[in-house]
Parts: sequence; C-alpha cells; structure tokens
Amino acid sequence: MSSPATIRSRALLDAALAAAVFAVSLLLLAHDGPMAIRPTSRGLDPFSIGLVACAAVPFLLRRRFPLVVYAVAATVSLVLAWFGYPTGLLPGPIAALYLLAANAGWTLRSAAVTAGLLLAYLAASAEGTFPVIGLVHTALPWAAAWFAGERTRLRRQQMAELRRRAVNAEREAEGERRRAAREAERERRLAVAEERARIARDLHDSAGHAISLIAVRAGAARLRQDGDTRALEAIEELARQTVSDIDRLVGSLRDDDSEPATPPGLASLDTLLAHHRTAGLRVELDVIGTARPLGGAADQAAYRILQQALANTARHGTGDARVELDYTGPDLALTVTNPVQGAPLRAHGHGVIGMRERAALAGGTLDVTRQEGAYRLHARLPYGGSPP
Repeated sequence: MSSPATIRSRALLDAALAAAVFAVSLLLLAHDGPMAIRPTSRGLDPFSIGLVACAAVPFLLRRRFPLVVYAVAATVSLVLAWFGYPTGLLPGPIAALYLLAANAGWTLRSAAVTAGLLLAYLAASAEGTFPVIGLVHTALPWAAAWFAGERTRLRRQQMAELRRRAVNAEREAEGERRRAAREAERERRLAVAEERARIARDLHDSAGHAISLIAVRAGAARLRQDGDTRALEAIEELARQTVSDIDRLVGSLRDDDSEPATPPGLASLDTLLAHHRTAGLRVELDVIGTARPLGGAADQAAYRILQQALANTARHGTGDARVELDYTGPDLALTVTNPVQGAPLRAHGHGVIGMRERAALAGGTLDVTRQEGAYRLHARLPYGGSPP
C-alpha cells in the first residue's frame, strides 16, 4: 500500500500532465498547429476550449483507466477535426496512447479501440480523398507513441524480473545461512563428543593413577608382614574413591541432560599428595608467591598433570619428588622433579603426550627434560586458561 506522500506526489504529477496537455493543445489550435492536416481559419473559441478541457481532465485518472483516457482524448480530436478545427499532432491522443501501452500493454480490445478511433479521425479530417498526409502525420506519431509505451512497459517488466531474481537470491542466501546454522549445530555436537572423549581420558588417567597406587600399597603391605593394617586400609579407601570417580565420570557420558561432572583441581592437591605419601613416596611441596585462582581448564589441567607426573614418579623414580608451584609470573609455573637411576627419558610416552595435550588445551606448554640424574617436568599454564 502506497504511503500518503507517494499518493500526493502521483496526484501532483497527474495534474501537471493534464495541465500540460491542455496548454499545449490550446497553443496548437491557436496557431493552426505545425503539422495541421487541414488548416482553417477557425481558432480558439469556447467550444474548442471546452473540448480540449474534456480531453485533458481524464488524465487525472490515467493510472486507473488508461484505455478510457485514450478513448476520450482521441474522440475529442475526432470531434475537433469533424467541425473543421486545425488538427494534427495534438498531444492528448499521443500522450494517452503512450500511457495506455506503457501501463496496460497490447490487448485485443485496446488494439480495436486504437485502430477504430484512428480510422475515424482520418475520415473526419479527410476532404473527399484518401487522407495520405493525415495517415503520415497522424498514424506515424501514434505508432511511435505506442511503441515507446510498449518499450517502457517491457523495461518495467525487465526491472520487475530483476527484482524477483534479487528476492530469490536473498531467499537462497537465507537458505545458505540456515544451512550454515545447521553446520554450526553439527560442529557443536562434535565438540560435545570431543568433550566426552576428554572425560573418558580423565577416567583413564584417574583409574590408572589409582590402580598404580593400589599396586604400590599392596606391594608394601605384602613385604611388611608385620600386622600393620594401615596400608590395607588406605588401599580400601582409595579403591572406594576410585569407584566413586568412575561412577561419576561414566554417568556424565550417558546422556546430555545429566549434570556435568566436577573435575578435581588444585584444591584437591593436599589429598593427592597425602595418598602418595601414604604409599611411601616422599613428596616435597614448594609454593612460591601467593596462590591465585585459576580458570576451570587451567585448574583441572594442573591437577591432572601433577597426578600423572607423581604416578610416573612412583613407577620409575627412586621414591623422592619435589613439586614447585610458582605464582609470581604471568602464568602458573608448575615443576615436578624426581631422581632416577638409569631409566631412559621417554619424552613421547603416552603419559607425557597426555600431559602435553592437557597443557595445550589450557593454553599452556609442557616440557620434560633430564638433568643431572633427575627428571624435570615443567609446565606453564595461563591463570584464566583457554576454553576447552
């Protein structure tokens, strides 16, 4: 629906067109017209002025009734020719024929009305002979007006087709955006699957660490043979805790609606060190600077790296380990050092690969070196961590 401003502008344009047709028609009648078919001494009078007004006023309705406007304008020209007024290139029929072709196009009715009024006009302006001059001076301008209007109409149709194609292209683009959204959703689900795989790795690390300690403690209990049951009690407690961890982690893998598991962090470091100390590992903890809070990814990565490093120490070391947490730098610096006796450095073992991957997921780095008969694991983790 057109806005009021558009309606007003169209009404003013139609009024200006009607006024122009009226003024030019009066001017041509007053000067016998530059190409008058039958020049006479009759000029402007109230009758001719009234007829010209009747031809001009319908232009106010040209948008709704183009055929009627043309019929009225051509009929007025016919009447003027019939009563002997100088006629020729009167603008009314030509402008109306152009508007008819531009707005309504070629139809059988419009063709019949156009041909009938043209023949009637030529007959009215003839003087007993075939109006050759009238045919040239009238039919050619009317035909030119018709073809110009037809070209305008075809141009409009072409523009409408281009707009339709643009709309279709926009719809296709919208379809592409929807497909991209579906791809993003698919990527999100893949990310969820990767997260579950990571939880499975957590399960592997937790179970492997606990089982390693159980084996160490069982061996200690077997060797003592002195009736001391503390090691066996520690084995029972650790086994129960491991079962609980496995239940929690596996439960988080079952469905999407389950509550996410809460992985351990450095807040559980004392418990981790106590387990190792109970198993006979002498662990020294050195904290440099004031402890600062860590993001979830960095906190979990730091705990798992320490867990795996101490498990490696229990398997391959001499029974001593030193853990250093340095909070003074821009990143958390985590160092684990333990003496070894002739064991080869496995910088690409599964445990080291897992620790390095965890550090990378948290936005940090991890290196393992051997210096002066000791393994040295050094990791740097940003306090905020990177999104997992």
